[in-house]
Amino acid sequence: MEKLSTVQIRLALLVLGILLFLPFLGNAPLFDWDEINFAESSREMLVTGNYSRVQINFQPFWEKPPLFFWMQALSMHLFGVNEYAARFPNAVFGIITLLGVFEIGRRSNGKTFGLLWAISLAGSFLPHVYFKSGIIDPVFNCFIFLSIYFLYQAVSANNKSQQALISGAFAGLAVLTKGPVGVLIPILCLATYIALKRFSYFPPIRLVGLWMFAIIVVSFAWFGPETIQNGPWFLEEFISYQIRLLSTPDAGHGQPFYYHFVVILFGCFPISVFAINQFVRGNPGTDPLRFWMKILFWVVMILFSLVTTKIVHYSSLAYLPLAYLAATEFTRLLRENVLISFWQKSLLILTGLLPALSFILLPVVGMHPEYIEHLINDPFAKLNLAAQVHWPWYTFLPGIILFAGIIISIFVVKRMQAKVLIGVLLGCTLVATSLFLIFIPQRIAQYSQGAPVEFYKTMQAKDVYVETLGYKSFAQYFYTRKKGLSVEEQRNSIDKEGLYHIDALRNWLLTGDIDKPAYFVTKTTKEAEYLKHDDLICIGRKNGFSFLYREVP
Repeated sequence: MEKLSTVQIRLALLVLGILLFLPFLGNAPLFDWDEINFAESSREMLVTGNYSRVQINFQPFWEKPPLFFWMQALSMHLFGVNEYAARFPNAVFGIITLLGVFEIGRRSNGKTFGLLWAISLAGSFLPHVYFKSGIIDPVFNCFIFLSIYFLYQAVSANNKSQQALISGAFAGLAVLTKGPVGVLIPILCLATYIALKRFSYFPPIRLVGLWMFAIIVVSFAWFGPETIQNGPWFLEEFISYQIRLLSTPDAGHGQPFYYHFVVILFGCFPISVFAINQFVRGNPGTDPLRFWMKILFWVVMILFSLVTTKIVHYSSLAYLPLAYLAATEFTRLLRENVLISFWQKSLLILTGLLPALSFILLPVVGMHPEYIEHLINDPFAKLNLAAQVHWPWYTFLPGIILFAGIIISIFVVKRMQAKVLIGVLLGCTLVATSLFLIFIPQRIAQYSQGAPVEFYKTMQAKDVYVETLGYKSFAQYFYTRKKGLSVEEQRNSIDKEGLYHIDALRNWLLTGDIDKPAYFVTKTTKEAEYLKHDDLICIGRKNGFSFLYREVP
């Protein structure tokens, strides 16, 4: 790899990123909640022309600042309102991330290391998946990572002001992407660094001031005009929500403390196995960046393990330092030209064969749902399985390729062939993940939400109300291409405290004096509960969902 020029490697990574991340982005519908939630907020920016405030169902959305939604809105302006446009920003940042980590790795440890770092990200499951998603985290992670890298440079290069300003600017972009956590993580990393140095180093006030100044200037691009134009109430609600998110478990997301460690171990196969060895090895003085990568990893893992709401992508920032440590281990294996140890082989089997077998079993279950029906106690899930989904033979390929890669790496590759082992493992995982994303999510969506999405699309040209009953979703807004809240909706969605509330709106749609027909989607298991309303009728059922209708009184 050292024989290749830097320009050749950059070009190769650019082409690889384009081939991996740009095709098939619109292959599957957007998934509830986050993907559809964010895409709908971006779509509503286009509908209303209001780009300063994030909305959902044309009401203030407190959870996120607007930067990512600006990116999605621009993408939708270019490609239309569709799944491809919603996921395009992350695909672009996937390419940027591959090129960025190569450049940083090249400068710290050489071209081979930089290339291994980039391929480690592309060739592991969850990092690859998120670059083809419509959630915020890949963009946020890129900004935070660059902020911490330049903070490391500012500290390591005799407190250089330029690096501090660049670090603060990226932290400001992270704040505009996901909120205060964009400042919290760099501060925690710096505090951890100072503590591990036994307080022998403190950044000068000038350096801290420049860093904070850059954050304020960049984040003021939204916080400033919003406060000046509309007062502080929106920001107060935004900050209150962030505090609630950190201190109160969200429904269905109160997982145990070790949750994110399990996600990283299995979800980041195979790099998680190789990175473990670098956690127990001493930190060589010639590689201070590795010290900061360990700090970043542990700050992310501990912080989001302590947070009461635990969602799988919260720990995704840890993928970057994890891939760095895996690349370090790959470099060691190549330099010493040895194979992995027995415990690494054992862990590869444990963490690799489980997802490989899962990939193979998915088409089997899809072709023969009767195999697992007796194991399912949820009546709604059983009805979902009734969906008629075609599973051709090639849907087995992701699991077969991943399984073959693991077996070849562990049992076929002989000693003194570290290069072959690394190439087979990362290559097979990369190919298997790419094929998985092409073949599988679109079929899973047909079970989980295919029927309601199909129904919503038929409502796009109709002047009607469409809402869900008994479960939370954002698909009814995005896929009906809702144009806004009517005067009647606004007047009847105000609760007793004078605030907008979706339950007040649903109650009016069910029992109030509506001015146009109303359609509802609910789970078939809850249908009888709503049919108690005399003027509500069922007009269809499909795959566990019931479609209800109410005429204008």
